[in-house]
Amino acid sequence: MPNTSSNTARDDGDAAPPARAARAKWLALLARATRDELDDAIALCPDAPDFVWLRAPQTGLVLVQGRVGGNGDRFNLGETTVTRCTLRQQDGVVGTGYVLGRDAERAARVARLDALMQMPRHHDVLASGTGPLATIAGRLAATAAQHDADTAASRVEFFTMVREA
Repeated sequence: MPNTSSNTARDDGDAAPPARAARAKWLALLARATRDELDDAIALCPDAPDFVWLRAPQTGLVLVQGRVGGNGDRFNLGETTVTRCTLRQQDGVVGTGYVLGRDAERAARVARLDALMQMPRHHDVLASGTGPLATIAGRLAATAAQHDADTAASRVEFFTMVREA
């Protein structure tokens, strides 16, 4: 019998709506931000609404998986400590924060900024070209470039000579 459903949307699993992808991007930046960077970002939103905890900061373990050769079969690498929390602002916006380690204050700040980033007036300030997210992204890019330069300086090239018979 043919499918007569009017719902033609597919659940690809990998495909995320643009808003969801943007949120994942800013959460990744916020999770790697320092406390000072997070505090500076929150300070730009003095009119932020009050909030209640849906899940207060709590620390636990998550299983980390790796891939053989970077993109091959998965294997269990080990466990790492993660702190997470979820809050709801008075206007109903929900923010979530996850950070590596046991820093409950950083996780709370990430959740707060996640909620603020979902509000258009705060999003424009925080995500502007000179805003805190750009600063965090710039610092992370500079750190990665320095790491790549340090790694390249210690690279060893091995050449194989072919012996003629």
